[in-house]
Amino acid sequence: MELFITIFLVFLYFMFVFFIYKLLWRTQSCYIVAYECYKAPDDMKLDTETCGNLVLRNKNLGVGEYKFLLQSMVNAGIGEETYGPRNVIAGREESPNLSNALSEIDDIVFGTLDKLFAKTGVLPSEIDVLVVTISMISSVPSIPARVINRYKMREDVKVFNLSGMGCSASVIAVDLVNHLFQTYKNQFAIVVSSESLSPNWYVGKERSMMLPNILFRIGGCSLLLTNKRELKHRAILKLNHLVRTHVGSIDEAYGSCTRIEDNQGNCGFFLTKNLPKAAAKAVSMNLRVLAPKMLPLRELIRYSMVTYWRNKSKTSSPESGLNLKSGIDYFCIHPGGRAVIDAMGRSLGLNEYDLEPTRMALHRFGNTSAAGLWYVLSYMEAKRRLKKGDRILMISLGAGFKCNNCVWEVMKNLDDVNVWEDCIGRYPLKCTANTSFLEKYSWVNESSH
Repeated sequence: MELFITIFLVFLYFMFVFFIYKLLWRTQSCYIVAYECYKAPDDMKLDTETCGNLVLRNKNLGVGEYKFLLQSMVNAGIGEETYGPRNVIAGREESPNLSNALSEIDDIVFGTLDKLFAKTGVLPSEIDVLVVTISMISSVPSIPARVINRYKMREDVKVFNLSGMGCSASVIAVDLVNHLFQTYKNQFAIVVSSESLSPNWYVGKERSMMLPNILFRIGGCSLLLTNKRELKHRAILKLNHLVRTHVGSIDEAYGSCTRIEDNQGNCGFFLTKNLPKAAAKAVSMNLRVLAPKMLPLRELIRYSMVTYWRNKSKTSSPESGLNLKSGIDYFCIHPGGRAVIDAMGRSLGLNEYDLEPTRMALHRFGNTSAAGLWYVLSYMEAKRRLKKGDRILMISLGAGFKCNNCVWEVMKNLDDVNVWEDCIGRYPLKCTANTSFLEKYSWVNESSH
């Protein structure tokens, strides 16, 4: 009898080991091998004079709108070197065409992909998965088809075209790739994220619809991801956790950021006062799921005890919230605007050092929609902050309303300056307010009619 029990226990032990082995083997890791951000040529920069001319030639605006725009541009945290669409700079924003839009996208997509393939040595024919996230353009053939045609990719490449996902689309694309990696082994995936501004520049006078013109700028990014174990040594980042949250069932959140037409038929983005509340709600719900995955047990226990005593005594203290820094080294926050960055900093308990990469990316490149996170990450890399083993929390927000967050582990010390090569020495700035506008157009505040 004892011999039978011994044999049975040994059998159970080996079955347990086999089960764990199969489980670990089936879980495919998601690595980023490299990424490339887009930097437009200098003739596309929106400096003070160019922006001023753009505003003054809009005959729909009066002194009231001028004052609103002046105050907004000074306080937006946007610098003098962001990039705008060529048709807007040329004064053709009221008559955009498909050719302008496709030319803009081609420059971004092909420009970043050319550099990405050259940097990594990976051939386009080796790509197994292609995901493109550009929300505001629709073409036939699709943008992914244009990529396949240019680079002559294989006929069995798995193609996805994500539209309408807004500023959080890049993380959604990574999530899609990660799920595919669990089914298909030894894969290369490309994710391309950008936005089409040429046909979507607002030319009306509704103040809540003029703000996107101030914030959104030309930009884009291409990523090369893989689940090949033999390329782990080449990877720069490994995906540890990813959580997606969608609060579109709440009417106020759903309608907080929409694309509509104003009373004159001009199309643009309408941002409501409910936007900060929707963002806070989405982030809170997301972190409830993500925090237990990324924070150490001691912090979760501390938070539970503090919360219990706080509820019992009905008091609060600065230490009552979660300490995200107990499990995260760096924070990569979507550079949506100064107000968004300030609100995220307060709610997450971050200091100016934590927020510096996001503020500086907004100042230098503006809100580049879904690609914005990678400009922030590139700043951290250019400043040589990222060391092997560090953990980065990416926080992305998008219309709908969505919050998609993920945690990356740094696989090696990183120091690629990428698009920051010619300017990283000038950053960080002590103040990101653009006083050039105030100096040049101070007459606006003196006008009474």
